[in-house]
Amino acid sequence: MRIRIDGNDLPGQRPGAEADALRLGNVHVGVQRKDEVVDQVPADAASATWSFEVSSREIDGTLDVGGPWVHGRPGARFLYLSWGAVTQDGFAMFRRAKLMFTDVPTEQLRAAHEGNGTLVGRLGLTDAAGEPICARVHPPAIVWAVE
Repeated sequence: MRIRIDGNDLPGQRPGAEADALRLGNVHVGVQRKDEVVDQVPADAASATWSFEVSSREIDGTLDVGGPWVHGRPGARFLYLSWGAVTQDGFAMFRRAKLMFTDVPTEQLRAAHEGNGTLVGRLGLTDAAGEPICARVHPPAIVWAVE
């Protein structure tokens, strides 16, 4: 199953001390593949897009997803968007956002599973306090579609 995550409103684009600190700290956001954060985008980028494939299968009449991009146990699967400072030593993660598959409408998840398009999640990457979005991200903060 193809998945694309489109992020906008990155926190480093905003004015203020919080955004300045993100830029000075060389903060990036990426999608987590197993324990590695890949396709990192600077916190002051205009937008961020991640595309990848996950496995999907029927188990006792329920659709389940898996693979190196997917975290959590069956019935509670999710994707991680991870925030961290890029340094000489690598990526120092300090916060993550969970994008829950249980929040994807069943008909959309099934359509993507059947190959009828790409499952697309669109979200802003800045929380109400002007910080990088974190914790569980539920609709309406994320909008799912099949395209």
